[in-house]
Amino acid sequence: MQRRLRYLLLLPICLMFHSCFQIIEEISVQPNGSGTVVLTANLSQSRSKLASVMLLDSINGHKIPSKQDIRSEMEEAVKILRGMKGISQVSHTMDFDKYIATIRFSFAQVANLNDITTIIFEKLKVKSANNSAYTYHTVSKTFNRHYSYEAKAKSEYNKLKSADKEIFQNAMYTSIYRFDDTVLKQSNGNAKISASKKAVMLQCPILDLIDGKINISNNIQLSN
Repeated sequence: MQRRLRYLLLLPICLMFHSCFQIIEEISVQPNGSGTVVLTANLSQSRSKLASVMLLDSINGHKIPSKQDIRSEMEEAVKILRGMKGISQVSHTMDFDKYIATIRFSFAQVANLNDITTIIFEKLKVKSANNSAYTYHTVSKTFNRHYSYEAKAKSEYNKLKSADKEIFQNAMYTSIYRFDDTVLKQSNGNAKISASKKAVMLQCPILDLIDGKINISNNIQLSN
Protein backbone atom coordinates (compact mmCIF):
# COMPACT_ATOMS: atom_id res chain seq x y z
CA MET A 1 0.00 0.00 0.00
CA GLN A 2 2.54 2.58 1.16
CA ARG A 3 4.69 2.60 -1.98
CA ARG A 4 1.73 2.28 -4.32
CA LEU A 5 -0.26 5.20 -3.02
CA ARG A 6 2.85 7.35 -2.86
CA TYR A 7 3.05 6.82 -6.61
CA LEU A 8 -0.55 7.92 -6.97
CA LEU A 9 0.16 11.10 -5.04
CA LEU A 10 3.19 11.80 -7.18
CA LEU A 11 1.62 11.08 -10.54
CA PRO A 12 1.64 12.92 -12.75
CA ILE A 13 3.44 15.83 -11.05
CA CYS A 14 6.72 14.68 -9.52
CA LEU A 15 7.83 12.49 -12.39
CA MET A 16 7.60 15.42 -14.78
CA PHE A 17 9.01 18.39 -12.92
CA HIS A 18 12.43 19.33 -11.56
CA SER A 19 11.40 19.94 -7.99
CA CYS A 20 12.17 19.26 -4.37
CA PHE A 21 9.44 17.19 -2.76
CA GLN A 22 8.60 15.23 0.35
CA ILE A 23 6.45 12.14 0.76
CA ILE A 24 4.89 11.77 4.20
CA GLU A 25 3.15 8.60 5.36
CA GLU A 26 1.26 8.84 8.66
CA ILE A 27 -0.40 5.77 10.16
CA SER A 28 -2.37 5.94 13.40
CA VAL A 29 -3.25 2.60 14.99
CA GLN A 30 -5.88 2.08 17.69
CA PRO A 31 -5.54 -0.69 20.34
CA ASN A 32 -8.05 -2.86 18.42
CA GLY A 33 -6.02 -2.67 15.19
CA SER A 34 -8.18 -0.16 13.36
CA GLY A 35 -6.86 3.25 12.42
CA THR A 36 -6.27 5.97 9.88
CA VAL A 37 -3.77 6.78 7.14
CA VAL A 38 -2.74 10.17 5.80
CA LEU A 39 -0.50 10.20 2.71
CA THR A 40 0.92 13.53 1.60
CA ALA A 41 3.01 14.69 -1.37
CA ASN A 42 4.44 18.08 -0.43
CA LEU A 43 6.00 20.08 -3.26
CA SER A 44 5.57 23.47 -1.60
CA GLN A 45 9.32 24.23 -1.63
CA SER A 46 9.14 24.33 -5.42
CA ARG A 47 5.75 25.99 -5.84
CA SER A 48 7.08 29.01 -7.77
CA LYS A 49 8.85 26.76 -10.25
CA LEU A 50 5.85 24.46 -10.54
CA ALA A 51 3.50 27.37 -11.17
CA SER A 52 5.69 28.38 -14.11
CA VAL A 53 5.98 24.84 -15.44
CA MET A 54 2.19 24.43 -15.39
CA LEU A 55 2.00 27.14 -18.06
CA LEU A 56 4.04 25.03 -20.48
CA ASP A 57 2.87 22.30 -22.84
CA SER A 58 5.75 19.93 -22.11
CA ILE A 59 9.12 19.63 -20.36
CA ASN A 60 11.93 17.10 -20.86
CA GLY A 61 9.72 15.27 -23.32
CA HIS A 62 6.84 14.93 -20.82
CA LYS A 63 3.44 16.41 -21.51
CA ILE A 64 2.43 18.78 -18.72
CA PRO A 65 -0.91 17.68 -17.24
CA SER A 66 -3.63 20.21 -16.58
CA LYS A 67 -5.00 20.76 -13.08
CA GLN A 68 -8.05 18.80 -14.17
CA ASP A 69 -5.85 15.88 -15.28
CA ILE A 70 -4.19 15.84 -11.87
CA ARG A 71 -7.55 16.01 -10.10
CA SER A 72 -8.77 13.09 -12.23
CA GLU A 73 -5.77 10.97 -11.21
CA MET A 74 -6.50 11.68 -7.56
CA GLU A 75 -10.21 10.97 -7.93
CA GLU A 76 -9.40 7.63 -9.56
CA ALA A 77 -7.24 6.68 -6.58
CA VAL A 78 -10.02 7.70 -4.20
CA LYS A 79 -12.59 5.72 -6.18
CA ILE A 80 -10.46 2.58 -5.95
CA LEU A 81 -9.91 3.01 -2.22
CA ARG A 82 -13.62 3.48 -1.56
CA GLY A 83 -14.33 0.12 -3.17
CA MET A 84 -11.89 -1.81 -0.98
CA LYS A 85 -12.90 -4.05 1.89
CA GLY A 86 -12.17 -2.56 5.31
CA ILE A 87 -11.45 0.93 3.94
CA SER A 88 -13.77 3.83 4.77
CA GLN A 89 -13.96 7.61 5.18
CA VAL A 90 -11.78 8.24 2.13
CA SER A 91 -11.10 11.89 1.34
CA HIS A 92 -8.51 13.94 -0.50
CA THR A 93 -7.27 17.49 -0.98
CA MET A 94 -5.37 19.18 -3.80
CA ASP A 95 -3.83 22.57 -3.02
CA PHE A 96 -2.55 24.19 -6.21
CA ASP A 97 -1.35 27.28 -4.35
CA LYS A 98 1.07 25.38 -2.11
CA TYR A 99 1.26 22.24 -4.32
CA ILE A 100 0.35 19.78 -1.59
CA ALA A 101 -1.73 16.66 -2.30
CA THR A 102 -3.22 14.48 0.43
CA ILE A 103 -5.25 11.26 0.67
CA ARG A 104 -6.86 10.23 3.97
CA PHE A 105 -8.74 7.06 4.87
CA SER A 106 -9.64 4.77 7.75
CA PHE A 107 -9.02 1.03 7.95
CA ALA A 108 -10.81 -1.64 9.99
CA GLN A 109 -7.63 -3.62 10.64
CA VAL A 110 -3.97 -3.25 9.77
CA ALA A 111 -4.20 -6.20 7.34
CA ASN A 112 -6.43 -4.04 5.12
CA LEU A 113 -3.36 -1.96 4.27
CA ASN A 114 -1.72 -4.99 2.70
CA ASP A 115 -4.81 -5.68 0.58
CA ILE A 116 -4.37 -2.28 -1.06
CA THR A 117 -0.95 -3.28 -2.38
CA THR A 118 -2.17 -5.74 -4.98
CA ILE A 119 -5.39 -4.03 -5.97
CA ILE A 120 -3.88 -0.59 -6.61
CA PHE A 121 -1.22 -2.03 -8.90
CA GLU A 122 -3.55 -4.32 -10.77
CA LYS A 123 -6.02 -1.53 -11.56
CA LEU A 124 -3.56 1.27 -12.31
CA LYS A 125 -0.80 -0.94 -13.73
CA VAL A 126 1.94 0.76 -11.74
CA LYS A 127 5.08 -1.33 -11.27
CA SER A 128 6.22 -2.08 -7.74
CA ALA A 129 9.58 -0.72 -6.57
CA ASN A 130 9.66 -2.51 -3.22
CA ASN A 131 7.72 -4.88 -0.99
CA SER A 132 6.20 -3.93 2.34
CA ALA A 133 3.72 -5.62 4.63
CA TYR A 134 2.14 -4.59 7.92
CA THR A 135 0.99 -6.71 10.86
CA TYR A 136 -0.47 -5.82 14.24
CA HIS A 137 -1.08 -8.23 17.10
CA THR A 138 -3.66 -7.05 19.62
CA VAL A 139 -2.62 -9.53 22.31
CA SER A 140 1.15 -8.96 22.25
CA LYS A 141 0.69 -5.28 21.30
CA THR A 142 3.28 -5.40 18.52
CA PHE A 143 3.18 -3.42 15.29
CA ASN A 144 5.43 -4.65 12.49
CA ARG A 145 6.40 -3.31 9.12
CA HIS A 146 8.37 -5.76 7.00
CA TYR A 147 10.19 -4.13 4.10
CA SER A 148 12.30 -5.90 1.49
CA TYR A 149 14.31 -4.00 -1.08
CA GLU A 150 14.06 -4.94 -4.74
CA ALA A 151 17.06 -4.24 -6.95
CA LYS A 152 14.80 -3.26 -9.85
CA ALA A 153 14.15 0.04 -8.07
CA LYS A 154 17.74 1.01 -8.84
CA SER A 155 17.65 -0.40 -12.37
CA GLU A 156 14.47 1.54 -13.18
CA TYR A 157 16.02 4.70 -11.75
CA ASN A 158 19.12 4.22 -13.91
CA LYS A 159 16.92 4.16 -17.01
CA LEU A 160 15.76 7.73 -16.37
CA LYS A 161 17.24 10.67 -18.22
CA SER A 162 19.69 12.78 -16.23
CA ALA A 163 17.17 15.62 -16.10
CA ASP A 164 14.55 13.31 -14.60
CA LYS A 165 16.99 11.90 -12.04
CA GLU A 166 17.50 15.40 -10.67
CA ILE A 167 13.94 15.29 -9.34
CA PHE A 168 15.05 12.87 -6.62
CA GLN A 169 18.21 14.64 -5.48
CA ASN A 170 16.59 16.43 -2.53
CA ALA A 171 13.45 14.31 -2.20
CA MET A 172 12.67 13.01 1.29
CA TYR A 173 10.49 10.22 2.67
CA THR A 174 8.99 10.41 6.15
CA SER A 175 6.98 7.73 7.95
CA ILE A 176 5.18 8.39 11.22
CA TYR A 177 3.41 5.71 13.24
CA ARG A 178 1.14 6.91 16.06
CA PHE A 179 -0.40 4.87 18.87
CA ASP A 180 -2.67 5.32 21.89
CA ASP A 181 -0.36 3.12 23.96
CA THR A 182 3.18 3.94 24.99
CA VAL A 183 5.99 2.73 22.72
CA LEU A 184 8.36 0.60 24.81
CA LYS A 185 10.89 -0.06 22.07
CA GLN A 186 11.39 -0.16 18.30
CA SER A 187 13.92 -2.05 16.20
CA ASN A 188 14.96 0.39 13.44
CA GLY A 189 18.17 2.26 14.22
CA ASN A 190 17.20 5.08 11.84
CA ALA A 191 13.85 5.73 13.53
CA LYS A 192 13.16 7.75 16.66
CA ILE A 193 10.55 7.51 19.39
CA SER A 194 8.79 10.81 20.09
CA ALA A 195 9.07 12.65 23.39
CA SER A 196 5.49 11.62 24.19
CA LYS A 197 6.41 7.94 23.66
CA LYS A 198 3.29 7.61 21.51
CA ALA A 199 4.85 7.84 18.04
CA VAL A 200 7.79 6.57 15.95
CA MET A 201 9.26 8.59 13.08
CA LEU A 202 11.73 7.72 10.35
CA GLN A 203 13.01 10.16 7.74
CA CYS A 204 15.42 9.47 4.90
CA PRO A 205 16.33 10.59 1.37
CA ILE A 206 14.25 8.82 -1.25
CA LEU A 207 17.47 8.07 -3.13
CA ASP A 208 18.58 5.94 -0.17
CA LEU A 209 15.46 3.83 -0.66
CA ILE A 210 16.11 3.57 -4.40
CA ASP A 211 19.75 2.60 -3.82
CA GLY A 212 18.90 0.13 -1.07
CA LYS A 213 21.03 2.02 1.46
CA ILE A 214 18.34 2.03 4.13
CA ASN A 215 15.86 -0.53 5.40
CA ILE A 216 12.60 0.87 6.75
CA SER A 217 11.43 -2.34 8.43
CA ASN A 218 10.45 -1.92 12.05
CA ASN A 219 9.08 -3.92 14.95
CA ILE A 220 7.39 -1.73 17.52
CA GLN A 221 6.49 -3.01 20.97
CA LEU A 222 3.68 -1.19 22.78
CA SER A 223 2.80 -1.28 26.46
CA ASN A 224 -0.01 -3.58 27.61
